[in-house]
Amino acid sequence: MNTTLMWIGNAILLVVVLPVVIALLNRLLIPVIRIRRAAEAILDGGVDLMNQVDPVPALLAETDVAVFGVTNGALRYTVSVTKLLPPKQPAPAPSRNHAKVEV
Repeated sequence: MNTTLMWIGNAILLVVVLPVVIALLNRLLIPVIRIRRAAEAILDGGVDLMNQVDPVPALLAETDVAVFGVTNGALRYTVSVTKLLPPKQPAPAPSRNHAKVEV
């Protein structure tokens, strides 16, 4: 009788419990596989982005040189223009006599 109950328990385990466990694992593994694929796609995008950012320091150095050149040109231009303009006349001082206005 003890052996019969053991065989019945094994049959229930194989017929009922094992398919439920497999179904639950399948429901778990499908999202995990999707998450892994999405993570790999994000990693690939990050690597592509880093490859595009690599030349930025050289471009910034080139921009600094251009800004320095423009600054020097603007300074030379303003010095030349100030030489061409007549000297600035001082503004007249306001008078101390304030006439009282009656309303």
